[in-house]
Formats: sequence, structure tokens, C-alpha cells
Amino acid sequence: MSRTLASTLSLCCLTLLLPCAAPVWAEEPAPAPAPADAAPAAAEAPADASAETPAAPPTEHAAVPERSENEAQGLQQQLPNTEQQQLTTSDGNFLALWKPANAAEASGVVILIPGDSESADWPQAIGPLRNKLPDVGWSSLSLTLPDPHDQAPQVTPAPALSEAASATAEADPAAPASDTAPAAPEETPAAATQAIPAPEAGPLTQATPEQHAERVLARIQAAVAFAQSQKAKRIVLLGHGSGGYWAARYLGNSPSPEVQNLLLVAAKVPEGFSPPLEELVPGLKLAVGDFYYKDQPADRTAALKRQQASKRQTQPAYVQVAMKALPGNPATEQEQLFRRIRGWLSLDVKAPAAQ
Repeated sequence: MSRTLASTLSLCCLTLLLPCAAPVWAEEPAPAPAPADAAPAAAEAPADASAETPAAPPTEHAAVPERSENEAQGLQQQLPNTEQQQLTTSDGNFLALWKPANAAEASGVVILIPGDSESADWPQAIGPLRNKLPDVGWSSLSLTLPDPHDQAPQVTPAPALSEAASATAEADPAAPASDTAPAAPEETPAAATQAIPAPEAGPLTQATPEQHAERVLARIQAAVAFAQSQKAKRIVLLGHGSGGYWAARYLGNSPSPEVQNLLLVAAKVPEGFSPPLEELVPGLKLAVGDFYYKDQPADRTAALKRQQASKRQTQPAYVQVAMKALPGNPATEQEQLFRRIRGWLSLDVKAPAAQ
């Protein structure tokens, strides 16, 4: 009897629940059929997007900074702003380090020209002299030169359009990439299916020796102009290493009445340039102090050639000073150089008047 009653109650409960559940199932919406024109619209979308998007112009490669520029930025962070001067040439600005003479009236300005791969505060010759000369009445101006032409970063020209792309652009420069939807595969010409090659960058280029020389000489000219603006009584060019060559070449190309003195310290000719110093220096119509290290065979041989060439001049104003290299004691070596330079400057050597 109890089982019959339980079964009857279960059937009653199921009967009550079925009318409520049925509407829930019936109300679930069936997926709506896609419109008839949806497929063509989807097919046309990519074509329209490509037609409206202009072709991207060839990208230009960012210029790689020169080593000398990176070193100059480091000096700008380390040194006081009062010592920094931004000089200008047609090539742009460059850093020069300026220290006025610690005297009521300066004897003049010594323009320091570093050698290849040397900075405006190089620890050999350039840095010590620029810091010590102001204490003996001379203002100092130390330059930043560009990287040697064979070490400067190569420049990659902007990518050029391929012949196919150039022909398309010349045919209709204002036309969009695609005006209509792509044709069916069986109707597409074979030439149209070939992809236009991407623009290719040109070969790496590097400054020629002549272009490098123009940059260097322009910076020396900017330094001389700055010294003139300071009303300097005397202007002396002092070149260390290959900087001596550039100082001599500048004075040979652009003789200036304001610059009457040239100092060479361990001078040498940079790789790939001419003429040699024994041909360049003796012809200069100004006083020259030639400082070299006698215990270094290459320096001694080159100095001998310069001395012999100077003796062949009718009225030379050329003085050679031999020094001893002290690689184990750099502080003493730099002090020796400073004292020799100071002694030469105090003589106020002048070139003889031209006949």
C-alpha cells in the first residue's frame, strides 16, 4: 500500500513540473539565418580596406652616432657647464672645452687639436695642457674632432622603390593600391599574381677622405673664430698626434694673420692622407715648435725628416724639442711636456717677415 502511494505522489510531481519546463525549452531562439548579401559584403571588406590604406613610404635608417659624439656626451655629463662651448659648422654643432686664463690679461688662446680617437679631454697632452695652461696666463680651447674617416659609422641610404613599384607609382601616383575586389583565380592574369618585391636599402656608404678633411678643417676654423671673438692677443694651434697634421694643413690652406704659432706634439700623418709633414710644415710662414719623443724610433725618424726639410728653407722659424718618453710615470711625462710648452710660449717666437 505504501509503495503504491509513493509511486502515485512521484507521478503527480512530474505532472506538475512538465508544464513549467516546456516553455523554457520552447523559448530558446534558434540561430538566425545569415542575410543573403552578407557573404559578398564580407568578401569585399578586405579589398576595400586595402584600397583605402596608402602604401607605407620607405623607412629611413636612423643615423648611428659616432664614437666621438658619445664621448662628447660623456664629457658634458662630467664637466661643469662653464667649461663647455658648442661651436657650429655647416655639419652641425660640436663640443669644445673652454677654460679662460687665470689672469687679469690673458697672453692668448691655445687651441688644442686631439689626434685620431682622442677626446677633447684626452689624458695625454690634451687634458693636462688644457687644465694647466690657464694657470700660466693662457686660455685653452680643446676641440672634439669627428671619427677618423675609416672608423666612422657607415650610413645606410633610405630604401629605394623596386622597378615594378616605381613603374606603378609613375603610372598613377595618386591611385590607391586596389580599386576593385580581387578577380577570380581563373580570370587573374599571370603578371598580376606576381608580388611586387619589397624596397631594398642601398649599399652602405662612408665619407671620403676629402669629406672628412672638410669636416675637420671646418671645426678648426670655428675654433679660430671663437678665439678671435675673445679678443685674444695671440692664437696658437697645438696638435697632438694626427691633430698636428690637421693643424698644419689648416694653416697651409687658410693662412691667418691672427695665428702666428704652431705647436706639434708627437705629430704624425693620419692614415690615407698626404702630404707628409716634412713637406707641409717647412712651407708655413709662421713659427713652429716641434716636440717629439727621441726614444721612440718612428717619432725620431719622422722628426729628423722634418728638421732636414726645415734647413732647406731660406728663413726658417722652426724649433725642434726632443723629449724623453716616460711610460712608467705618466704624471711626470705630462709635467715635462707642460714645462716645455710653457717655456716655448714664453719666448714669444715669431716668424720672420716675408721678403
